Amino acid sequence: MHIDTDVCVQLSDCSREDAQAVFDVLDHVYELEDLKAPGAQTVSAPGVNVWTATFDTAAGPHEEVRPVPLTGMVGAVLTGGYHAVDEVEKTLATSFDIQSLQSVSGDQETEARLLLAAR
Repeated sequence: MHIDTDVCVQLSDCSREDAQAVFDVLDHVYELEDLKAPGAQTVSAPGVNVWTATFDTAAGPHEEVRPVPLTGMVGAVLTGGYHAVDEVEKTLATSFDIQSLQSVSGDQETEARLLLAAR
């Protein structure tokens, strides 16, 4: 794991298809390092599903992305280095409407909580 460039993305409160749509956007821009596939939930409880992927913001195809339809709101938690999390948030903003819910900062990492919606 590249601590300065890797971002862990956790998606929740959404359908499997919406989670895959968000991951597809990020996969067109960054290198996917690890994915807990939407078909295999990483956390499961009554009414709760969380999908997780890690992206390297320094590598990947860096393709241009466009707005992507979602069937509902998607909760997202981004964790990683300050610059890397900021980059992923900017990329998501090119495809989705974003509402920032909270940000928690540490010495070398930050966590951003977002709500994504279709444009």
